[in-house]
Amino acid sequence: MKKNNLFLTALFVLTAGLALLSCDKNQFTQGKILYTNFCERCHMEDGTGLRGIIPPLAGADFLETHKTELPCIIRYGIKGDIVVNGKTYQTEMPGEPKLTEFEITNIINYINTSWGNDLELARHTDVRAILKACEAARKEQ
Repeated sequence: MKKNNLFLTALFVLTAGLALLSCDKNQFTQGKILYTNFCERCHMEDGTGLRGIIPPLAGADFLETHKTELPCIIRYGIKGDIVVNGKTYQTEMPGEPKLTEFEITNIINYINTSWGNDLELARHTDVRAILKACEAARKEQ
């Protein structure tokens, strides 16, 4: 009987420990790593951007109003004026054409759930379709 109780107690502790470990605030570990490697140098670790030069991602209305453009912006970059939270930014953003559609999806989901952002998650199938459409549009130009 004691062995049975000891086993159940150990099983409970192990299960509780695993549950606590899986309760990470942000589940997008790969997205965080990719963000750190490709985006953080300009948009900063905390998503605040560079005041007046690089737009913020933290609390950025642009993420919601341009969500169908984000995959193309990440892959191909963006030129020209953009307005984020009422402020105009003119700094060109280079693209990251070597990122896969899965990596782009992970970056978007990391950004959408970080720094107080509580935005809808991007689905890989949607990101794939958006990238195909913008690739076709670029070929037509």
